[in-house]
Amino acid sequence: MTAKVALVHDWLNGMRGGEKVLEGMLDIFPSADIFTLFYTPDKVSEKIRSRNVTASYLNRFLPARRWYRQCLPLLPRAVESFDLSAYDLVVSTSHCVAKGAIPPPQAPHVSYVFTPMRYIWDQYPHYFGCSRGVKKWLIRRAATRLRTWDAASAARVDHFVADSEFVAQRIRKYYRRNATVIHPPVDTDFFSPGSGEKGGYFLAVTALVPYKRVDLLVDVFNRTGDSLVIVGGGPEKRALQGRARKNIRFEQSLSPQALRERYRRARAFVHAGLEDFGIAFVESLACGTPVLASSRGGVADIVTHGRTGLLVADPDADAFTAGVEEMRTRTFDPDALRQDSLRFSPQHFREKFSSLVASLP
Repeated sequence: MTAKVALVHDWLNGMRGGEKVLEGMLDIFPSADIFTLFYTPDKVSEKIRSRNVTASYLNRFLPARRWYRQCLPLLPRAVESFDLSAYDLVVSTSHCVAKGAIPPPQAPHVSYVFTPMRYIWDQYPHYFGCSRGVKKWLIRRAATRLRTWDAASAARVDHFVADSEFVAQRIRKYYRRNATVIHPPVDTDFFSPGSGEKGGYFLAVTALVPYKRVDLLVDVFNRTGDSLVIVGGGPEKRALQGRARKNIRFEQSLSPQALRERYRRARAFVHAGLEDFGIAFVESLACGTPVLASSRGGVADIVTHGRTGLLVADPDADAFTAGVEEMRTRTFDPDALRQDSLRFSPQHFREKFSSLVASLP
């Protein structure tokens, strides 16, 4: 008899790195049902839309669907409301509360964690540090309760999987649990080197939000005068555009083909923020383009300093300026970069995760 599998995902309101991992899970478990807090069908791929998707009761309320991050205190109860009693295996893909789903006694629960809930742990100041007065008090009270629930609900997971060594360390820190590291799948067939010449620009592909530190990149390239193309949108865009000089260009909503061409022709991919993993780093390498980034976080699993890119120990303007200047004079073998990226292929992901599930007692 084929095992019944439930996939629990935080929310499905767009296609980002987490949703690509969910697609990878669907390749492994083609008959799995999906459970999610919020669901907007026209914002996800046909591959996900074609499956049996159950959304939580919160999905009926339009404000919750639009402002789901502001609904954080409501999310634990919603994820616990899913009836998973008929399933033989529960797999959660979690950066918020999905790992807190309640599995039935007979079903192992494997949680693929992109990060412990960053809003309430180490990145709490980035999200809520500017709050004042009563709002600050309410947020602090809610965050304390969420931390208690988040730590306690880790006991419902039989086996943790982290997307990087950095995230595995954070799982040990906040949940006191070990985790197997299995890197996310990256479409290395699509992202591949082109035949054209390299352009003279540096490339950043990122959301324009404070913790991505695009402001630091703008300051660096204002200083060096090198051409920088920033692909992405977000609430910081207008402020960053007002701060940037003419050598910095902003682009948004590129097609996959246009983005691939940007990767192929860039001198280097640059990123100053702290990433739990960093799929864009792998996409760049797969296209034969080296990476310049902070050495902190998940990038250490991807980029080898001096071989596939340059890693900056101190994420400040002086260090990144020196990195940009060094990148101008360095040469990297596109074929070697491409070859290194293949260890993150979808096939490798499927093989490693399938092997882990097969080993469960």
